[in-house]
Amino acid sequence: MTKDPFSTFDSWFAKARETELNDGNAMTIATADADGQPSARMVLLKGHGPDGFIFYTNKESRKASDIASNHKAAILFHWKSLRRQIRIEGSLSTVPDNVADAYFATRSRDSQLGAWASDQSRPLDSRATFESRFEEVRARFDGRDVPRPPYWSGYCLTPQRFEFWQDREHRLHERRIFVRDGDNWNEGMLYP
Repeated sequence: MTKDPFSTFDSWFAKARETELNDGNAMTIATADADGQPSARMVLLKGHGPDGFIFYTNKESRKASDIASNHKAAILFHWKSLRRQIRIEGSLSTVPDNVADAYFATRSRDSQLGAWASDQSRPLDSRATFESRFEEVRARFDGRDVPRPPYWSGYCLTPQRFEFWQDREHRLHERRIFVRDGDNWNEGMLYP
């Protein structure tokens, strides 16, 4: 490993993208609401670099509500086939509109339409209702581009802490941490 958490992440992530059978970019994001009630769910990493780690969602979802009241969060990548995981903690901010627009344009048409049809995280009386809404949206945008809904965007987690965990024999695992100190990173290790 290098002394730079981002290059270590890039190396591990590239390997996971090659070896994981499904969604090597899947990550758990843990948020907490204004009362401190935690909630975790899987999302897909859609961009990353020195500025942070990006995922997209409906801004009216439960996770977005949590983020609005508490911008601190944690993400976790677990790649069982590699016997590795990466934990990253930091704060979330909304990506600029042009970044969200550019990503939304790369999604499949049905995924774009689904973003319009879904009231994510809110009660749904039946699957038929959702399918009907999807067909209504499909007809509405027939023959033209599907714009990004105003309530759909991305969030970027700016990291303050990384932990790289590598499984080792006899549960003598290796845990390496990086903690942000201004523009630099302090590096250390933890007992397994």
